[in-house]
Order: sequence, then structure tokens, then C-alpha cells
Amino acid sequence: MKILMVGGSGHVGTFVTPYLSRRHQLRVLDVRPPRHEGVEYVEGSITDPRALAEALKGQDMFINMVMKSPQGGSSTDQSIKIITENYEVNTLGLHLLLYTAQGMGIKRGVHTSTMSVHHRARSWYPSEEAIPLDTPSAYGLTKGFGELICQYFCRWFDMNIVALRITGPRTRQQWIEERSSPPERPTGKLFVTDEEDLAAAYLGALEAVKTGHGRFDAVFIAGDEDQTEHNLSKAKRLLGWEPRTHLNVKI
Repeated sequence: MKILMVGGSGHVGTFVTPYLSRRHQLRVLDVRPPRHEGVEYVEGSITDPRALAEALKGQDMFINMVMKSPQGGSSTDQSIKIITENYEVNTLGLHLLLYTAQGMGIKRGVHTSTMSVHHRARSWYPSEEAIPLDTPSAYGLTKGFGELICQYFCRWFDMNIVALRITGPRTRQQWIEERSSPPERPTGKLFVTDEEDLAAAYLGALEAVKTGHGRFDAVFIAGDEDQTEHNLSKAKRLLGWEPRTHLNVKI
């Protein structure tokens, strides 16, 4: 399939591209070119309707990976820059992307959300539907609004969207280092997610949105293989996904 990766030149897009390109034909829309050769590139921002229309032309599905000024799920720090950038890309830009896509007949896609839509002072996340969107951070707040925008387009414009609430996305080397020697954090443990596991979640989500109509699902994605904090049963049921890097990589 032809997949548009919006914001595909960023951190997450860069390290999942090699895995996704084995299965799909990729095009990237970003303000910077992708770091991998052989990936088609359209220069532009998610907030530019003309760039969105150009990039979406001829595509089957999309993945939204745009993020700016990300914050942890317990942060209350804010600034004009953080507020402005998060609202620009996580609400306005997302709305423009979905409006443009559905108008061009592209109604299936994957949205990159975050576990930071939740207040991270919990020790257990029982299910995606049971935990409120109660983050104290501006980043998580606008990402939560983004999920509501996705729901809106699924309900009223017959789109199919899976939102991946990812946590701690890491390259393989970063994953090994943090699993070997977890850094101390004031808000407790962070379950980092390896690049290959994360790519598998995107691939599973792309398959999941192929069937059905007008459906929105949010799914926890975390490198918590023992499910000590995250109930990952929905990810396994809907996406066929569970963390597997720990089975294949020695630390």
C-alpha cells in the first residue's frame, strides 16, 4: 500500500521507516527531508492545506507522526511556545489533515497519540476506555483533544482511525541502554518501547483500519511485556501486537 507519513522525518518516523518500507511504499510530508534514501518526500507542514493535498494525492492511507514540544504526562510546565506549538500541530493540523484526507476519499489512517494523555501518577492502567484523559501537561491535553478530533471524523465522516498511545519510543541502542540501566525519574518507572516493537504496532494498526467503517480505537503501546502497569490485551486483540524485542535481544 501507499502510505503517507505526516511528520515522518521526526524521531519516531525515522526509526520505524526501515521496517515499514519493507511492506509499504512510503511518502513523507515534513518540513525537513527524511533521513533515509529512497523515500518520496513532499516538503510542507501539517498546518498547510495545500501541502496536505499534494502529499495525500494517490495515497491509500496515512500515519500522523507530527509532534512538537512533547512533555511527560506529569508535567505542568508551560510557555507560550509550548502552548502554541502543541495546539498548532495536535489540534489544528490534525483537523486539517483529516478534513483533507476524507475529502479526497482517504478514510483510513493511524494517529500517533501518547500515554501522556493520562496523568502518569498511576501504578496500573486497566484499559484504554477506563482511564480518563486527565493529563496535567499541555502536550497531553492537546493530544487528548486530537483523539476527540479523530473520533469526530470517524463518527461523522465514516473514517477508520487507530490512535496509538505510545510510551517511551526509543531506538534499539537507546532501548538497550535504558533497559540495562534505567534512569531515575521523579514520577516513577517509564516503560520504553523499542523501535522494532513500535514499528510492529504501526503495521498492525494499518491492517486493523482496513476493515469496518466509522470506527475509532485508542490502544496502549508500551514496552511492558509483563503488563505490570499496562493492560495490553486490546493491543493483542486488535493489532496482534505485544512487545517482543526482549525475546530476541540480549541485554
